[in-house]
Formats: sequence, C-alpha cells, structure tokens
Amino acid sequence: MSWKANYQHWIDYPHLDPTLKQQLQALQDNPAQLEEYFYAPMEFGTAGMRGVIAPGIHCMNIYTVRQATEGLARFMDTLTTSDKQRGVAISFDSRYNSTLFAEEAARVLGQHQIPVYLFDSLRPTPELSFAVRYLQSYAGIMITASHNPAQYNGFKIYGPDGGQMPPKESDLITQYVRAADNVFAISVSDLHEMRQQNLLTMIGEDVDQAYLHEIKSVSIDTNLLQTHAQMRFVYTPLHGTGKMLAERVFRQAGLTNMQLVKEQAILDPEFATVKFPNPEFPETFDLSIRDGKQVAAPVLIATDPDADRLGAAVRQPDGEYQLMTGNQIACVLLEYILSAKQRLHTLPANGVVVKSIVSTEMATKIAQNYQVQMINVLTGFKFIAEQIEQFEATQAHEFLFGFEESYGYLIKPFVRDKDAIQASLLLAEVAAYYKSQNQTLYDGLQALYQKYGYFQEKTFSKSFTGVDGPKHMRQLMTEFRTNNPHEINGTKVVSVQDFQLGQQLNADGSKQKLNLPTSNVLKFWLADDTWIAVRPSGTEPKIKNYVGVSDPTQNGATEKLAAYSEAVESWY
Repeated sequence: MSWKANYQHWIDYPHLDPTLKQQLQALQDNPAQLEEYFYAPMEFGTAGMRGVIAPGIHCMNIYTVRQATEGLARFMDTLTTSDKQRGVAISFDSRYNSTLFAEEAARVLGQHQIPVYLFDSLRPTPELSFAVRYLQSYAGIMITASHNPAQYNGFKIYGPDGGQMPPKESDLITQYVRAADNVFAISVSDLHEMRQQNLLTMIGEDVDQAYLHEIKSVSIDTNLLQTHAQMRFVYTPLHGTGKMLAERVFRQAGLTNMQLVKEQAILDPEFATVKFPNPEFPETFDLSIRDGKQVAAPVLIATDPDADRLGAAVRQPDGEYQLMTGNQIACVLLEYILSAKQRLHTLPANGVVVKSIVSTEMATKIAQNYQVQMINVLTGFKFIAEQIEQFEATQAHEFLFGFEESYGYLIKPFVRDKDAIQASLLLAEVAAYYKSQNQTLYDGLQALYQKYGYFQEKTFSKSFTGVDGPKHMRQLMTEFRTNNPHEINGTKVVSVQDFQLGQQLNADGSKQKLNLPTSNVLKFWLADDTWIAVRPSGTEPKIKNYVGVSDPTQNGATEKLAAYSEAVESWY
C-alpha cells in the first residue's frame, strides 16, 4: 500500500489509541512527516528494530510492538511444545513508553499461551541476556533504544543462548512479522488473567542476586581490589538502568568510594542533562569531570541508558581528563586480562579473543604478544555470542574477551551481549593495578603505545534520512563496490574484502574466500597497514565509515588518520 493508504487505514480505525489518534490529527497538514511515518515498515537490523516514538508503521508504538511480538510468537508456535513452554523474558529501560511496550509484548505472548518472565522494573540489557540463560527461557525481549536521543525507542530479540537472535531465526521472525500485516487485528491478553493462568511471572531481585553472584568471577586479582578499596571513582548512568546494578557491584567488590553524578542518577526519559545519552560523546562527561576534579578521581565511568556500552575518561598529570575511545578501553582491558592471567599462571593455552572486523588492530598485536588467538567477526555482538556458543560446544577454545569499537565489551560469558557493568568492574581493577605501580590508567595507555606502536581509529557516519534515504544508501554502496579504488591518499590498496560477496580480492588479481556470513560491508587494506571500512547501519539511516591507522610515532598516526579520513569524506 502507499503511505497515504497506510495513513488512511490508521486514521479510520475506530479503536485507535487516543494519544496516537490525537498525534495523527495534529499532523494532517504535514504530508512530508506523515509519509516518513507511513511509507514502509520498520526493519530488523543487527540489533532488532529502532525508531521514533510516534504513530505509523515506521515508528515505535503499541501496534508495531505488538506486530514485532506477534512475529516472535508465531515463530515460537512452530517450535516443540517444550521449547515454546520455556517462554520469554522481558526487560525495559528508562525511555518513554518502555514499560508500556514491555507489557504490550507480554500481552501478545499471552494470547499464544507462551509463558512470560517480566521484570518488575527497569533493568540493564546485559541482565536481560543473563536472565534468558538463568531462567532457561527460549527467547528474550529488551525494550530499549540504547544510546539514541529521547524521542527513540526500540525492540531487541534474544535467542536461547542469551545472544541477540541470529540471522537465520531473525529472518524467519521477520517473515512472520510481515505476515501479521494488519496491526489492528493482533489480539492481546489481560496481564491479570495471565498471572492467574501462570503465564506471567514477575522477576527482579531473584535475578539480580544471581547476576551479582556471577559477576564476582569478573575480578582476576581480588587482592588488588582489597588493597585499593578506597580508590575514588565517579560514575554516571546517564539517567538509565546502570544505576540498578553498578553501585551494588562496586560495593560487593569492596570498592566503597564510587560517587554517583547526582543529576544523572535520576531516571529521566528526557535525558535532560545531555543532548545524546551516548558515553562516546565528550559532553556526556561534563558533569562527571566537574565531580571528578573535586575529588581527584583517577577514572570517570559512564554507561549508556541500557548499560550495555561503557565510556571512560582518565585523569592526566595536569589534573584534566582525557576521554578514552572504545578501542582504547578495549586494549587497556585486554592487556590487563592477559598480563594478569599470565602473572597468576591462569592464562589458558587455548585462550581466544573475539572482536568485530571494524575494531582496532592494536588488540590483535596484544593478543599475539601473549600467544592468544584473535578471531574477527561481523559487526553485531550476536556474532561474538555465536563464537562463544561454538567454543562451549567444541571445547576447542576458552573465551577471554570480546569487544566492538562502539564501546561494547564482554569479559565473562554468563552474559551473551556487551556488558558495561562487567566492564566497569574490570576497569576499576585495572585502575587499581596501575595505582599499585604508582601509575594511573593514563600512564598505562601511554605504555601500551610504547609497547605496540601508536594505533588510532576514527568512526564517522553519513546520514540519509527521509523516504529516499535507503535508496541513496544502496546506490552509494553499489558504487563503492563496483568502483574499487586502486589507491587511497596515494597509498596502494593491497586487498578489498567484500563481505556481501564473501571474498577478498587482492591487488595481484587473486581471490580468497571470507569465512563469515554475508553482510553489506566493504573493507580496504592498504600497503601501510591502514584499513578503511564502510557499511550501512543496521538500525539507523546511516552509512558508517571506519578508518584505522598505525605508526611508530603519535604525530605520524595523527597525521595519517586526518589524511585518510579526509579522503573517505570526499567519497560522499
């Protein structure tokens, strides 16, 4: 149907939610906005679906949430009775309508006689991943838009292993979602009746306690934490779910000097103190820096609203704070994990680290230094989770660490998604280690550069909003794919990895197979070890661009990064 027909279908529906109907009526004289809301359904990407909270098939509202859940329910109807009866765990964050959307999802599942485990209040995304494994449910739903602005919300589906639903199952669910094309015909149950029928179980502190027990295993050298229990940390949950667990985790580890940024400890769907609740943005640390300077805290820690991403800043010798990139945080954590385990004689011979193909190659150097294998996977933490599942099945490897450059890390696989709570605790331990050496985390970062060379990376996006956005993105990716450059910024391109075709084309004309799932990603490798990657975002109308360089000197790396970034910018 055309967007106008979709809009008419909604505005004519006699039982349309009153709030949504009022919003639609207010948009009657804004056809451009209506077209954006109704031109196409939302798609499932690498992390479910995500969109603006508004009426329409392209937005997050009770009807699109019901439709997405209906797709999951119909998929689960095809399972064995025992798998279906394992049920679905549901959690949600602090955003507008998150509680409502979680309850709507539960009501749809109830109509299919699928048991639901619903958190009694908001919880972090990693705890939802943990809950799926702990409760042995078949699936999980997380209502969150992660670090997006306040007007967004989202819907993520998790599989039986606690990882985000893998592509095969996700594609099947998407087919069932599309089949449920009349969003107003989806039936829902009453939550009270579901409880009476034992189809709804409220969960909360019981799962918290189980998670808190498991997180003890994240610490490698507990003596360090005991010795430096009085170290000061400033922490901000950025108005989100991290507040529910982070303080408890630090107290449990004996770290009693965690100071909350009070203004940002308020659960606020407006995220009133920041423009974007994203810990990779410098402005999210303004209040943390204020508090950090008052107490000379060596480390500032921030988690995004659903507490799956972690950002950090380290105190420099002059008392100012330097923000760390996601790649820097990952390298500091990885070096500590491997060196501490080596020091304590607990580094396994079959240890393995997993990272995404667009994350820093410095981590590869670190792994090689400790004779640990590095495995690269596609972007999306579910691919790291898949690797962990394989390791457990074959016993061929022991998982030591997984990360993505986009501020996502996992230390212990009792969770199968990125976990900022785990990462916060380990980062505190790393800070304690450097303090035991009369150094700071900043010193530790500089030592890594001295040891492995200066690696720098940059990620930037080009947005393509509106109805023609997706078409423009497809055209650009086709152009990049068919007109591969032979050199970039005067440096020879030695190979091009096309993950959609599943092959690597080398400059000498030879080809190699890429043993990864197909994905719309191109990665260029240059003669000076620079790499450049481009890919469309799975959840937003953006093409993401990545540049990674290395050099023996900091100035050399900085100059390279600027020059190559400028070259990539010129492609648009």
